Amino acid sequence: MKDIVEMEEGEEDVKVGADRYGEGQPIGTAAQTQHGKDYTEPPPAPLYQPGEWSSWSFYRAGIAEFVATFLFLYITVLTVMGVARSRTKCSTVGIQGIAWAFGGMIFVLVYCTAGISGTALLTIGVIW
Repeated sequence: MKDIVEMEEGEEDVKVGADRYGEGQPIGTAAQTQHGKDYTEPPPAPLYQPGEWSSWSFYRAGIAEFVATFLFLYITVLTVMGVARSRTKCSTVGIQGIAWAFGGMIFVLVYCTAGISGTALLTIGVIW
């Protein structure tokens, strides 16, 4: 009977940690306090910094993204067009060649531009 009373009063839940946070506060890492952590979370990065328009790295990243997107679309669309316009499918790379063209271009372009712009890494996340 004692176990039933403890469960009704909520004491058992407090012991396991189910009622550690109040109902108004969501459970998660952002809702937890700094007590018990051995680190402090850094402040969020600003969305826009006034000096970034005058830096070369900003334009370099934009140029790298433009060239990578252009090459990706150019190679992959031409591969698909070559397969679609051929009279016999035996003389083309076929569906597997199209897949290799897409995968190979993503691999090469991410490898080449990942150090310049982080957006290329976002491409992998979108594809997966």
